[in-house]
Amino acid sequence: MANKTAFAKEQLKSFIDRIERLEEERTALSADIREVFSEAKGTGFDTKIMRQIIRLRKMDKAEYQEQEALLDIYKQAMDMD
Repeated sequence: MANKTAFAKEQLKSFIDRIERLEEERTALSADIREVFSEAKGTGFDTKIMRQIIRLRKMDKAEYQEQEALLDIYKQAMDMD
């Protein structure tokens, strides 16, 4: 029984260590992304629009087309076209 407890303890410690390393990497990556956005903004790009483009590129084509169609319908309903 002691072996199982020791194994579980080591396994838990391993999982925690891995998660902590990944969180550190995520923090570093987030800082890198902010830096790139800052650089883009400094050269005149609109970072708000860049974020929208990134979000749209993650969508599959059908989902993107559906959202565009709904947006057009809503814009027409609000006399924005």
